[in-house]
Amino acid sequence: MPSGEARAFGALLCLVSAAGFGAMAIFGKLAYDAGVSTLTLLLVRFAAGGAIFGAAIAARPRLRPRSAGARALAIGLALGAIGYATQAGLFFGALRRMDASLLALVLYTYPAWVTLAAFGLGRERPTRRRLVALGLSSAGLVVVLAGAPGSEVDGLGVAMGIGAALAYTAYILVADRTQIAMSPLALSALVCAGATFTFAVVGLASGRLDFGFEAEGWLWLGLIAVVSTALPISTFFAGMARVGPSTASILSTFEPVVTVALAYLAFSERLTVLQLGGAALVLAAAAMLAAPARGREPVPPA
Repeated sequence: MPSGEARAFGALLCLVSAAGFGAMAIFGKLAYDAGVSTLTLLLVRFAAGGAIFGAAIAARPRLRPRSAGARALAIGLALGAIGYATQAGLFFGALRRMDASLLALVLYTYPAWVTLAAFGLGRERPTRRRLVALGLSSAGLVVVLAGAPGSEVDGLGVAMGIGAALAYTAYILVADRTQIAMSPLALSALVCAGATFTFAVVGLASGRLDFGFEAEGWLWLGLIAVVSTALPISTFFAGMARVGPSTASILSTFEPVVTVALAYLAFSERLTVLQLGGAALVLAAAAMLAAPARGREPVPPA
């Protein structure tokens, strides 16, 4: 059992992770303002993130996936090339059309989608708490979208945001089922490598890669790679090792709170009182779904 100090430090690491992920939409908006294209942003993000993870693994030989077979390596690359690339592409595509704060709340319905899919696949059984959480998340999403002025809601952007949440749901379920035996950082490196391959191919084939943006764009790209990719992934795994997956997941609900706060400071984005109520429902649902099971309730897949 971890000591009190270890758990406190672990909780802090999880909050740092949530803050890093929460800032990503802000850095993305600022990169767009500097003339960075979506495909260029995605390619640089995953190429730089993969390089950081690769350097970390090279510096710590015990993290190298020596025992992983060809199948595990192929699955890791496919998770990035297909699953995470799809999620990231939809997320940053939606970010061009939506406020960062609104998109963060739409994306954070993914815990409910994961639970609903787990019910449908027979991996978990419905319980009262989970059904209540699903209802809260669904109601919260409706309230968040309905509470925005009509002129501020982009239908395609919302569809892409929900698509990103669904793609992330599929990514989580597939990753859980494959049970790849390697360190989280090694898997993260493979996922980044797979996503880099996808965006390089798509970018070159479409001719939409463009590095002629303003110099300031490199600052935001660097922050996305370091602060919103490498740092939050590594601190989340380190924090989870100290506090456990349920507590780490609950602390991760801090992520959209950070996005909403930073979006207000950077772009003066404001949520209406009604939307704030909807946001509270979405976050409450995420916390309920991540909380440890009681009684005979099955523990969600790690």
